[in-house]
Amino acid sequence: MDAEAALRGVMTAIDEMRWEDLEGFLHPDFVCRLVHTGESFDRAEWIRFNRDYPGFEHLTIEEIVAGPTEAACRSHITGRDAAGAQHFECASFARMRDGLIVQLTEVWTEVEQQAPPGTRPAPK
Repeated sequence: MDAEAALRGVMTAIDEMRWEDLEGFLHPDFVCRLVHTGESFDRAEWIRFNRDYPGFEHLTIEEIVAGPTEAACRSHITGRDAAGAQHFECASFARMRDGLIVQLTEVWTEVEQQAPPGTRPAPK
């Protein structure tokens, strides 16, 4: 399978909560690194992390850019906690080996954050 099909398959399986299907897209040597927290997960840990994430509701693929062995995806994730709806954006970067995703790097952020004061040009 090519990189776009693999990454799209992973994102669709997550959205549809088909946790048992994830392993079919991931290489036995799979590692996912979360840049924003410094955590790394192997295949079984990453599947469990996604399956057990509290309050997850929906993942929408916003954009995928891909070549034969690498793909990048921007997605919007919604969830819910005691305070209500949560919205996140995620950038995922996948590398393939033997037709499966062997490396995934993800960067997550909450939606509607404010830029730090003094980091943007003054309005005209």
